[in-house]
Amino acid sequence: MSTNRRQFLSGAVGGIVTAGPTAGTRRAWAQGASPKIQPGKVKPGGRDVLLVVDVQNDFIPGGALPVKEGNLVVPLVNQIAAGFEHVIMTQDWHTPGHISFASAHPGKKPFETTKLAYGTQVLWPDHCVQGTAGADFHKDLKIPHAELVIRKGYRKQMDSYSAFFEADGKSTTGLSGYVRDRGFRRVFLVGLATDFCVCWSALDARKVGLGALVVEDPCRGIDADGSLAKAWDQMTKAGVKRIRSADLPV
Repeated sequence: MSTNRRQFLSGAVGGIVTAGPTAGTRRAWAQGASPKIQPGKVKPGGRDVLLVVDVQNDFIPGGALPVKEGNLVVPLVNQIAAGFEHVIMTQDWHTPGHISFASAHPGKKPFETTKLAYGTQVLWPDHCVQGTAGADFHKDLKIPHAELVIRKGYRKQMDSYSAFFEADGKSTTGLSGYVRDRGFRRVFLVGLATDFCVCWSALDARKVGLGALVVEDPCRGIDADGSLAKAWDQMTKAGVKRIRSADLPV
């Protein structure tokens, strides 16, 4: 995978050192630059879609890989989703013994790293295993009109943070084809965690030519050693817009 895919993780876990985006990547982002946000309300339309990222039990306090205050995003996500005609949800969906789990690497501990074919992999506690309660959506997440659930990370030998591509940056989840066929032009992102799956999904939305807006307050980050600031910097450079729920008519 290209090194720029992991720049924002460089400070998250010791040992990850990566380069910035190439000139070609920056040109590609610029060609699909999303429109400048004007003061006042940002009104979603028929060609906009809300992407609700990984609001699952294992990422909530009390889960296997909790994001601090992750539970607090749920009511606001529900409120925002009610204002969108189109909603897509993502679900981390790992096999038992997944390659991203520290337990799959003898002698390794959670949050250490290892080298894999597609790059440096952070090793996580076992989480969001297929068919377990930890992989379920939070019980209070109420979005009955969601049109699609994208499951990711189900390939046992490859991790996935992004809703669009697996960690090699090439293997697709099918979402880019779906949004193209549906004629969507902008994606609004909420959920967990800002500096990992939300960030990677926003960057890949730009990569496939979509406008991308991250709604900050219905997100929470892990923020390991400055990873949250690095993620926002990376997203800003890619043309991702940073808004708050107050900017939406909800």
